[in-house]
Amino acid sequence: MKTISPSQKGFAELISGKVDDEPIVMVNLLKFKDQADYTKLASSHPDHALTITGKEAYAIYGEAVTPMVEEVGGQILWQGNTRFTFIAPDEETWDEVVLVQYPSRAAFLKMVTSGAYQKIVHHRDLSLDDSRLIETQPTNIG
Repeated sequence: MKTISPSQKGFAELISGKVDDEPIVMVNLLKFKDQADYTKLASSHPDHALTITGKEAYAIYGEAVTPMVEEVGGQILWQGNTRFTFIAPDEETWDEVVLVQYPSRAAFLKMVTSGAYQKIVHHRDLSLDDSRLIETQPTNIG
């Protein structure tokens, strides 16, 4: 099932779940639209007339969100294009993977609920055909 934004249930669970001072890494799996659909915005919105690809729209989002990530103490650890999916259903493909570290879930929540983030998140929403956002915490290997 294609998913772009969190469900109300998912967001409620994120907010009500364990919020501690442990670092997290958000794993972003991204599938871009061929064409970002800015016509979904109100005709008075300054971006309503944009005609760009999903990848270009996501780049606008990335440029705007990176300082917000850094402002809450986070950092982009890795970003790359996918080449081949070895283990997954045939219909599940991704264009890009992004790993973003935050000092805590609270820092992530502070960013995504900020007014500044709400002003730019439409670039993400309109750029993606499908996505996954998975919160992870480090574990010891071995």
